[in-house]
Amino acid sequence: MKPLILAIRLSLFYFGYILSIIVMSLSGVVLSLFTGYKIRSTYMLLWNRFIVYWVKLIFKVKFEVVGKENLPNGPYVALSKHQSQWETYFLQYYLAPVCIVLKRELLKIPFFGWGLKLMDPIAIDRGSPKQALRQTLELGKAKLEDNISVLIFPEGSRMKPGTSGKYARGGANIAMAAGVPVVPIALNAGEFWPAGRYEKFPGTITVSIGKPISSTEFTSLEITEQAKEWIENEVATMATNPLIR
Repeated sequence: MKPLILAIRLSLFYFGYILSIIVMSLSGVVLSLFTGYKIRSTYMLLWNRFIVYWVKLIFKVKFEVVGKENLPNGPYVALSKHQSQWETYFLQYYLAPVCIVLKRELLKIPFFGWGLKLMDPIAIDRGSPKQALRQTLELGKAKLEDNISVLIFPEGSRMKPGTSGKYARGGANIAMAAGVPVVPIALNAGEFWPAGRYEKFPGTITVSIGKPISSTEFTSLEITEQAKEWIENEVATMATNPLIR
């Protein structure tokens, strides 16, 4: 992409991105004074949809979902690959109602954090691993009992395409405590919305949803390993974008 065109598209994208954050967060705070979680969260997810649409409009970043039929009718714990910001926006509205597990520091970001807090996420303190584990288990189980699924990125942070990290067992433990299945999700969003870079590359992000894994027939280690194996194998089959290699 030519430098001038890229600069124009980046400026337009981030102008809309930042402006929409400010508008949605402030209006969401006002709305929260008069409504409950269901209406508030539905409203805030409009912003997630906007960002997915906005990056598609400006940078031609499209998406396709494979395996939608694998999503259970009831609540579940989703374990997803994490490569970029894109899936944090997309999965929250696509899997709704769902509660995302994230690091507490994100809630401190002006405007963005305010809006995020309205979604009632499970915000953990990474500086206290034991407390974070206990908190995630308790709050996650409560969400599932309230028929709200839980979304976790088991690697903990964004991974560059072609790499993988250690998969934490927290998601499997929550699923076992609540007696709900685990749903693995693979994707290649980092090929088109790379972490740590401003550029976005045109193409189609593939989101692949795997078959549910029982939480009553396996240990947390076995569940996590099954999810990891499926996710990493699935990601490996997805086409790569040589522009960021």
